[in-house]
Amino acid sequence: MYGDIMKYNFSEMVLYEDNHLLVVHKPTNMLSQEDNTKDLDLVNFAKSYLKIKYNKPGNVYVGLVHRLDRMTEGIIVLAKTSKAASRLSEQIRNQEWIKEYYAVVSGEVSNVTKLTHYLKHIENTKKMEPTKPGDGQKAELTFEVISKNQKYSVVDVKLITGRHHQIRVQFSLFGHPLIGDMLYGTGKKHDLMLCCHRLTIKHPTTNEIMTFET
Repeated sequence: MYGDIMKYNFSEMVLYEDNHLLVVHKPTNMLSQEDNTKDLDLVNFAKSYLKIKYNKPGNVYVGLVHRLDRMTEGIIVLAKTSKAASRLSEQIRNQEWIKEYYAVVSGEVSNVTKLTHYLKHIENTKKMEPTKPGDGQKAELTFEVISKNQKYSVVDVKLITGRHHQIRVQFSLFGHPLIGDMLYGTGKKHDLMLCCHRLTIKHPTTNEIMTFET
């Protein structure tokens, strides 16, 4: 089922762990959650890790409260209890999390610092498309240009909303698709240049503000 599991050492992916949370750096090309491909996914990998580490005889609970696209790497917070999962999900609904991404995009980005679009799913696909207000979900992000030349720009993106494929779609609409984005860009095949490098949450039981970086 997981033919490529030996490529990864889960303990090296762990950024933080306590009785309620398991925070990991998901590598590129790993699913967040199992799909019909049956390829290696983070949730089942985490369950196997916890089962072995703590010698658990029965089923292991791992709650996935948010996702990263398969080709996106970076920080994912997993819940080790259903109570933690519920409270973390509520934080997400209330837009209490702060998510920051590094992205490499095509072209020399101008000094615009905020993007706002309205997006909706294209029927029977996983792809998003722009639409008019009232016909889709509002998508907003801010960004800072870290470096740039005539071919590429490196940007530090902070999400205001959390829509499906949001960064990929919005930068494509902005005229600067992400390097390696075969769905919304026109570039050559390449790893998707997108990484969630900083994530700030509230601990589900202590209410401590916690920031994880990779």
